[in-house]
Amino acid sequence: MKIAQVKEPTSKFIKVRCPKCKNEQIMFGKAATRVQCLVCAKPLAEPSGGKAKIKARILEVLE
Repeated sequence: MKIAQVKEPTSKFIKVRCPKCKNEQIMFGKAATRVQCLVCAKPLAEPSGGKAKIKARILEVLE
């Protein structure tokens, strides 16, 4: 009997701070759509086919 190894995910959730209104929110590191601030609607990340291009300050990487 073969035992299959389970791969761990390489993607993480990231806590970012909006440069305009200082709102903190959690986003996915490999976002496939534009991520906007929930308070002021400033774009925080753009999709790039893999990892998102983050335009905000990263506070921590959640695991």
